[in-house]
Amino acid sequence: MGVPQAMAALRDKAALVRESLQKSQTITESMVSILGSFDHRLSSLETAMRPTQIRTHSIRRAHENIDKTLKAAEAILGRFDLTRKAEAKILRGPHEDLESYLEAIDQLRSNLQYFTTHKCFKSTSGIITHANNLLTKAISKLEDEFRNLLTNYSKVVEPDRLFDGLPDSLRPSATSPGKRNDSKKDSDNQKNSENAVYTPPTLIPPRVLPLLHNLAQQMVQAGHQQQLFRIYRDTRASVLEQSLRKLGVERLSKDDVQKMQWEVLEAKIGNWIHYMRIAVKLLFAGEKKICDQILAGIDSLRDQCYAEITANSVSVLLSFGEAIAKSKRSPEKLFVLLDMYEIMRELQSEIDYLFGTKSCTEMRESAQSLTKRLAQTAQETFGDFEEAVAKDATKTAVLDGTVHPLTSYVINYVKFLFDYKTTLEQLFQEFEESDTEAQLKTLTTRIMDALQTNLDGKSKQYKDPALTQLFLMNNMHYIVRSVRRSEAKDLLGDDWVQIHRRIVQQHANQYKRISWAKVLQCVTIQGAAPTGGGGILGGDSGSGISRAMVKDRFKNFNAQFEDLHMRQCQWNVPDSELRESLRLAVAEVLLPAYRSFHKRFGPMAESGKSPCKYIKYKPEDLERMLSEFFEGKTCVEQKR
Repeated sequence: MGVPQAMAALRDKAALVRESLQKSQTITESMVSILGSFDHRLSSLETAMRPTQIRTHSIRRAHENIDKTLKAAEAILGRFDLTRKAEAKILRGPHEDLESYLEAIDQLRSNLQYFTTHKCFKSTSGIITHANNLLTKAISKLEDEFRNLLTNYSKVVEPDRLFDGLPDSLRPSATSPGKRNDSKKDSDNQKNSENAVYTPPTLIPPRVLPLLHNLAQQMVQAGHQQQLFRIYRDTRASVLEQSLRKLGVERLSKDDVQKMQWEVLEAKIGNWIHYMRIAVKLLFAGEKKICDQILAGIDSLRDQCYAEITANSVSVLLSFGEAIAKSKRSPEKLFVLLDMYEIMRELQSEIDYLFGTKSCTEMRESAQSLTKRLAQTAQETFGDFEEAVAKDATKTAVLDGTVHPLTSYVINYVKFLFDYKTTLEQLFQEFEESDTEAQLKTLTTRIMDALQTNLDGKSKQYKDPALTQLFLMNNMHYIVRSVRRSEAKDLLGDDWVQIHRRIVQQHANQYKRISWAKVLQCVTIQGAAPTGGGGILGGDSGSGISRAMVKDRFKNFNAQFEDLHMRQCQWNVPDSELRESLRLAVAEVLLPAYRSFHKRFGPMAESGKSPCKYIKYKPEDLERMLSEFFEGKTCVEQKR
């Protein structure tokens, strides 16, 4: 194909394209004309339909409003119905069904809130007023129900029930309250009592506690917190105080304490210790438990209630302790003061827990103050005792030279002190941080020194110097023996014991010298004087003793021995070992001398007239009579 042909073909195609474009243009113009016609018609239709659309929308809105109104009316009618039902339950009161009653109150509150937020009705204000009045009546009935429940189930706790909550070792059957045991304390029992389990009594049945809690919550929600406080405080405080009174607790002033005889006061102190343990471990602990449960979630009210319920009872108990601590000091009060101090120390952690809130600050501090006061008074009484021992001016002498009552009193006192060793160490630490054992040793040594000084003074009341020595020997021996058998030995030490044993021996030697020196001179050959020449009648001519001198010697011996026998049989050495030891010491000196003298010179006295007048005793008779010495017999008993 040549170029001309290609150009002809290209022209043909271009003509065809031009024709197609013209047709397309014609069609487009036709479509635009048709669409314009449609737009005009639609606009006319929309204008015609607008009134119908407006009416349809209005009808739809009306239907929606009618639905909303019906639903609102239905809700309001439902609220009215619920209010009516709640009112019926409230008017019946809470006795039949407390749980349903509480639900009715909650429903009434809900309805009240609903109408308060929907005040678009004319009758709303009336409804609100009626609901408020009804709620007030409901809460008033709740108060009555709370009061009745709490009163009916709050019973005075009988003493036997309280005793059942104590460990076995602390029950009255095991340890009689009010009477101190004068024997050594059982430290193991004391340790066990500190770790013992106490079982507080059930003050209110557990099944009632949730009801009381719900009632309390409703009263607080209604703003009746103070009414709740007064009801709870007055009811429980009264029951607690009555329980303590029934147990035996009484309010005693310092004057009441001062007027009591010691035996009565001592018993009351023993009871007080028992009551303190029961009150804190059982009653106060039980009271806190139910208070925490009934008033759970109302912390400020709960703490204040517990504080005011227990305040008077705590005051009554602590006031007795204060009265004792402030009363006139006397040595016998030291141990009861230590007992009281012990129980306060034992209960301190429990008291801190039970009265740990701000509302209970006064009671907690009062207990701490009493503990300090008892410690101070005990320490001062300790000092008074040392001074009293040193200055004891008892004029009544023990005529038989036995152990003086002051000695036994002081030694028993010191022995008791060691029963309280741990307590005393705690007491010393109340005032200063130092070696408490050294303090106790110093105090004990000073008391012993004061006793010895006083006994030395008392010994001078005896006219017979031999009895003076016997008295000092008896008392010093009693002191040494008592120390050796007690814990005081560990504190005072072996050196102290050995030194004072030597003192006992010194007094025994002094007694022998003073009592028996003259008697022994009568039967001692070396003491005989020469005859000055002839006239020796038999016997040992080398002795230089005349018959007259021999008779005189036997006569003097008899008189002096009989005098000693008569007097010293009335003297008393109460310790059997010491008594036998002293008799043996005398016999070891006297009997050999008398046997020798009797053997050598007896025949001289027997060869004359009335030999029985001079030789009244055989050595065996003297030995028998020596066994009667220091028995503390009266003259009447001797004659028998």
